[in-house]
Amino acid sequence: MIGSVHVRSTPDGPAEQAVFVHGLAGSATNWTDLMGELKDTVTGHALDLPGAGFSPAPADGDYSIEGHSKAVIGLLEHTGPAHLFGNSLGGAVAVKVAALRPELVRSLTLVSPALPDLLPRYGPMRVAAAAVPVLGEWVASRLRLIPAEQRITASMAVVWANMDAVHPLRLRDAIEEQRRRDDLPYSGEAMIRSARGIVAEYFRRKQTLWDDAAMVRARTLIIHGRHDRLVRPAMARKAYRTFRQVRLVLLPTAGHVAMMETPQVVAAEARRLIGETRLGNAPLPG
Repeated sequence: MIGSVHVRSTPDGPAEQAVFVHGLAGSATNWTDLMGELKDTVTGHALDLPGAGFSPAPADGDYSIEGHSKAVIGLLEHTGPAHLFGNSLGGAVAVKVAALRPELVRSLTLVSPALPDLLPRYGPMRVAAAAVPVLGEWVASRLRLIPAEQRITASMAVVWANMDAVHPLRLRDAIEEQRRRDDLPYSGEAMIRSARGIVAEYFRRKQTLWDDAAMVRARTLIIHGRHDRLVRPAMARKAYRTFRQVRLVLLPTAGHVAMMETPQVVAAEARRLIGETRLGNAPLPG
């Protein structure tokens, strides 16, 4: 536990540090396989965002993108400058962190980041429904009546391109974690208010996440699965046009959580970025 968040770290290894930020309804364990692949390249630290995983609810009740970014900044201030990774909601948080505290971010790897997109799509529509006052609480209370196995299987069927590729051990761990979360009094609130934090960013008029993206100075890698059902591929191309130093990788067999679906491929791309960061003048595109 560092500060008010729970952190899972790889054993002490390389001097270079990396911090990993999960998405909505996720946890630090979403990065287990990728962290294992990168353990000889970086010493990794994956945090549970406030109210998620083993982290307690935030004392100030702030589940906004900026609120979550404070937790990540706190970890980065502990590790020192690090290579920052983010998926979905965690990608949005990572962009905010990289814009606010550029001296703490050596490179930025975004896996299907949840950057604002107002066009209707199944994933954002579900998030928006969860974020509606009263309706969100009602949906959460009804979902708790559904067995954890069914909820996890349905969720993975959405975020993975191929549900059959989920390792049985990972599926079992996710179900056990959901059962544990169901017993926490703040788990539903954490999900709903984090969803509201995403939606609020989608409708922000000043200093949007796209404005933050344009401010990021760190070399950036965007990884997007062609079968992503939550974030439109068009958003990856918009991100490619927005970040200053960026490379875009589209994975033909991945969905929304490429770091879980194809950890070896994501690790290879991340190593390339980290190597470019060390060199300082290596070209990014391509």
